[in-house]
Amino acid sequence: MDLALLERTLNELREPSYRARQVLGWTLRGAPSFAEMTNLPSRLRAELTARVPFSTLAVQRCSQARDGTIKVLFCTRDGRPVEAVLMRFGDGRQSVCISSQSGCPLTCTFCATGQMRFGRNLTASEIIDQVLHFKRLAGGPDHAVFMGMGEPLLNLDAVLEASQHLPELGIAHRRVAISTVGWVPGIKRLAAEPMPLRLALSLHAAEDPLRSELMPVNERYPVAEVLAACRDYWSRKRRRVFVEYVMLADVNDSYPQAVALASVLDPRIFKVNLIPYNPTASPYRGSSRKAIDAFRGELQRRGLMVTVRVERGREIDAACGQLAAAAPQKTYGAVSGLARSASHSGSSSG
Repeated sequence: MDLALLERTLNELREPSYRARQVLGWTLRGAPSFAEMTNLPSRLRAELTARVPFSTLAVQRCSQARDGTIKVLFCTRDGRPVEAVLMRFGDGRQSVCISSQSGCPLTCTFCATGQMRFGRNLTASEIIDQVLHFKRLAGGPDHAVFMGMGEPLLNLDAVLEASQHLPELGIAHRRVAISTVGWVPGIKRLAAEPMPLRLALSLHAAEDPLRSELMPVNERYPVAEVLAACRDYWSRKRRRVFVEYVMLADVNDSYPQAVALASVLDPRIFKVNLIPYNPTASPYRGSSRKAIDAFRGELQRRGLMVTVRVERGREIDAACGQLAAAAPQKTYGAVSGLARSASHSGSSSG
């Protein structure tokens, strides 16, 4: 919910200061409405229901894939589209992929979000409300990744404010990863942040000319400068940096490019996550399984820890790089009604 509006409303009603903490506590525990907040006077519950929307986001569409992944398209009160994804794993983990902006200003050429028109930064309340929606819908995630729409380090104040509350939602700070295209000032600031948040770097090429083609931000912060900032993060946090590397056929998946990548990454500091490319409107094709395996093998031979991301939600455009507030190809299961009933609380917000 809009915490600033809540504070103003409570002040106007001349309520004691602890009322805000009570409301926030109930909300973070997954209460579905003000009516459930039984330690608030009934008069106050009615006033808050009438004056403070229970969420900053309205659910527009909810889709479920066969693997259990759920993607939700939200709309902010000023009409901005926002997508978030809940991923469920066989070991019981539930991870929520959070957006920090509506759209993205950084125009990476292989990413669907980068081709959207940029809207604005999201508030901390709008970020938290994405997680709260899934808590009400599915019992609550236990991991979070800021890998949805937008560049989190361009909205770091709101991202950090939202992250402060994630443990109250059942997500420990050590289970939160913040992904960046390599926004160096934000990496430096994150390194100085006391919360033990993980850092993930979208690299996708080890050499500046190609990386600049794929990610125009590289013209501003080239590979060497970005990796230096990541090494400083590791020296302060002693936590490995995840390197995300999307596999594009005949673009960045050759043997020489694997050698180049291994040459710039210290195995003590970096762990590589190879990402099979998911189809978008871009001209790229995904690398073959054979090419991915060969690339991984070369990195491992040179001492790097490497994983290949298991893609989830691809058929509903919920996988890495596919969030663009577009209509899903297919919808499985009766999730939309569930989503509305889990998040609706007498207002038009989700």
